[in-house]
Amino acid sequence: MDTENYKFVQHRECEFFPCHKTSDPDSFNCLFCYCPLYMLKEDCGGNYSYDNIYGIKDCVNCMVPHSPGGYDHVMSKMDLVMERAKK
Repeated sequence: MDTENYKFVQHRECEFFPCHKTSDPDSFNCLFCYCPLYMLKEDCGGNYSYDNIYGIKDCVNCMVPHSPGGYDHVMSKMDLVMERAKK
C-alpha cells in the first residue's frame, strides 16, 4: 500500500469543527475525536494542563492527535494504553 489515507479523517460538517483553535483547519485531523491517550495522564506526550479547581486533565490546548504526525504519535503509545488497560 503506497497511501496513508487511513491516517487522516476530517468532518467539517461537525458542529464542533474544529474542536481546538487552529490556524490551519485544512490539516486538522478528526480521526481521534476522543483521544485514546487521555488515560495516560502525564505520559500522553501532549500539551495538557490540569484544572486548578477539580484537578481534571484539560486538553483544550493540545493539537497532537489532530496534527500531521498525530496518528503515528498515538499509535506509538498504544502499547502503553493496552498495558494500563489490563490493570
